[in-house]
Amino acid sequence: MKRLLILGGTGDAVQLANQAMNLAGLEVITSLAGRTRTPKALTGKVRIGGFGGEAGLVEYLQTEQIDLLIDATHPFAAQISWNAAGAATRVGIPRLMLIRPGWVRLPLDNWIEVESVEASVTAIPATAERIFLTIGRQQLAPFASLKDRWCLMRSIDPPDQHILLPPGQLLLDRGPFSLEQELQLLRDYRIQAIVSKNSGGDATYAKIIAARTLNLPVIMVQRSIVPAGDLVGDVAGAIDWLRKC
Repeated sequence: MKRLLILGGTGDAVQLANQAMNLAGLEVITSLAGRTRTPKALTGKVRIGGFGGEAGLVEYLQTEQIDLLIDATHPFAAQISWNAAGAATRVGIPRLMLIRPGWVRLPLDNWIEVESVEASVTAIPATAERIFLTIGRQQLAPFASLKDRWCLMRSIDPPDQHILLPPGQLLLDRGPFSLEQELQLLRDYRIQAIVSKNSGGDATYAKIIAARTLNLPVIMVQRSIVPAGDLVGDVAGAIDWLRKC
């Protein structure tokens, strides 16, 4: 019986855990950082909480006798991916990254591409007074400097109380969202620009289509460089990798 550790936090990780449970001779453990207070239901064993950096992950892999590691964290959870790469190398076990492809800019998209959330603050067009922030709850603080703008901030959970927020409204909701829902939201709140991470996937892509439809600028935060190693873009690829291990 081999033991698989999935570093989760995405819908792909949930699907992977559910499908991997059906593979013979495999015990599945999914680890969640605990940042989402109401995570999606998972089958198999679930661990919640951080490891304490690369060294802590090494200790966990050794103590729990993990044989295989799949990094299925969010595309913007860069630090855990680097920790996973280092830990798997030190322990000497196979590691796979499951990273859904990023969104591709189409001819009618009005994207302003930036390298970080911090850079997106100054990239917002001066004419945009009502901004839709769809970057999650943990990186809203840089926008607190936008005293003369109004921001609609959507996240699954509310931000911590100590985080400074820009003027505006907090909207708690979880995708997937339909195109009709996103168009209605942008119209109802008279949104003039969107700030988004290039997360990829289908769950929140409707907002990109809606922005394209309404010709709204999207300040698109690009992904960081990921560690070298085996990489697949979907759950099917990850299952194939497991079957070969």
